[in-house]
Amino acid sequence: MNDNIRVVLVDDHPMLREGVASTLDAEPDFEVVGQGSNADEALELARDLLPDLIMLDVSMGGGGINAARAIAAACPIVKIIMLTVSEDEEDVLAALKVGARGYVLKGVSGPELVRIVRSINGGEPYVTPSLAASLLGELRDQRVDKKSAPDPLSELTDRERQILELVATGRSNKEIAEDLFLSEKTIKHYMTNILQKLQVRNRVEAALLAQKIAAIEGTS
Repeated sequence: MNDNIRVVLVDDHPMLREGVASTLDAEPDFEVVGQGSNADEALELARDLLPDLIMLDVSMGGGGINAARAIAAACPIVKIIMLTVSEDEEDVLAALKVGARGYVLKGVSGPELVRIVRSINGGEPYVTPSLAASLLGELRDQRVDKKSAPDPLSELTDRERQILELVATGRSNKEIAEDLFLSEKTIKHYMTNILQKLQVRNRVEAALLAQKIAAIEGTS
């Protein structure tokens, strides 16, 4: 049985696409199974091949965000990564909103890209740190005026809120699983959903955001 991480690459710059393909194919656990250049090809490849991951350029023909939205709806099992030069916060938020698991800038090194893609395949969302920090600051500022923006925690289920509260106390996934009589894999799945809903890149930022909102609500 082939346990390789199967990847599709879609970018309208062939040289860059081939470079990424070479970087991933050089690793023993990756296999690039398809390549395309626009949104239509991205959706077709996702449907036909059902890869583990599909990497999309934001500015390719037909729009990478549009492709991500269509793929998330048609093939929810496929993890979507945006690999782009765009540092526009609106692009980052739009990508995460439609279902992208990662947002990576093209300046990243080969070894770092491999590490990031492995992490996303393992269930961890990722946004380039400089963009994540900027977004977190923007979200924090927006939450000061609750009337201008909804509480992001309102999107969480009761179980997700319960898990986030335990994360804020410093408990690990394993400890939370034991507390709630669930499997560690289930907790990891919940954490992936929590991070996506709060649009933060790790459990620390999720807990901090929750604490900040609680503090704001406590003074209102």
